[in-house]
Amino acid sequence: MLGRLLSRDFPGSKLLTIFVIALLMAMIAAPFFGSGLQILNLLVKVAIFAILVGSFDLMLGYTGIISFAHTMFYGLGAYGVALALRAMGPGWLPIGLGLAGAVVASSVLAVLIGLFSMRVRTIFFAMVTLAVATAFSVLIAQFHEITGGQDGILFRVPTELTPAYRPFPGGYLGASMNGVVFCYFLILLICAILFLAMLRVVNSPFGRVLQAIRENEFRAEALGFSVLKHRLTISVVAAVFACIAGGMHALWLRFISPDMTLSLQVMLDILLIVVIGGMGTLYGALLGAGLFVIAENYLKQGIQYVANALDGVPLLSAVVQPERWMFWLGILFVLSVYYFPEGMVGRLRERTKSRAGRPRAELPGRLVPRS
Repeated sequence: MLGRLLSRDFPGSKLLTIFVIALLMAMIAAPFFGSGLQILNLLVKVAIFAILVGSFDLMLGYTGIISFAHTMFYGLGAYGVALALRAMGPGWLPIGLGLAGAVVASSVLAVLIGLFSMRVRTIFFAMVTLAVATAFSVLIAQFHEITGGQDGILFRVPTELTPAYRPFPGGYLGASMNGVVFCYFLILLICAILFLAMLRVVNSPFGRVLQAIRENEFRAEALGFSVLKHRLTISVVAAVFACIAGGMHALWLRFISPDMTLSLQVMLDILLIVVIGGMGTLYGALLGAGLFVIAENYLKQGIQYVANALDGVPLLSAVVQPERWMFWLGILFVLSVYYFPEGMVGRLRERTKSRAGRPRAELPGRLVPRS
């Protein structure tokens, strides 16, 4: 049953399996142990980024397409939900209509971008997508009356997703079950379904054709597969997943702005997570998102403890400071890329395979016949 649910695509490493199980248990148990909103924010960001990065890896890691327009689809989902809720008022129908409209717009844009630019070389396609994403970000900022510009949009969500909603006034299993916790579990459930759907896509015959195109598109074309058709299809699929992730992001924060979804920094974060976790493996998106979000939120506090311990040391006390946490975050990323060039998931799976293929050591005193 579990194998069918995961499309026979298991983590492939004991350490990775432990990490995935621990992360899932932490996500499920967090509200029941009195965790504050900061922990819930962190875990929701991990779940949403795992879907966003996984959808990007469908193109980069599994098909070999480098696109910088992924944040545009992410922003479309967020702005679709936000604009619908602001125009129609809080309710489930505006959420459905806004997300459906954003999905349709993302699909159409993905097809148009692919038809106009996917026949060119990889680097030129990347530049075209970057130009489109930049133009879209500028439009969002310019139409201040509709999108709120750089100030963003603040909107209301349905009552069931607000702190005032309490289906169990006395709590449930020790947790204060309000609308925020309901929204938290709703987002986790949607992310789990999307992650399983992505696993199904990459392990289907369609996914194997994508990997064949990544390895050698001329050979795939010679075998009778339409490279353009498959690339357009996966572009639309990845855009839809990113769009839904953006919609969930807007629902959780109840506020949206260009810097949160459309900025180049978000795109760079996606690329870093893919490289750290490992390209061509969706578990790499999950592992990379977890490590990145944890480092982003707690590295500054860790540096503060080290700075206190090094207080008075002439050179180190000046370098190890909480204000320089971005510098140390960059150092960690450089080291991770250097020591894990194929990504952390790739290195863990490689170690597991090498151990499995290693011959067992002979027992002391045992006679080994010569050939």
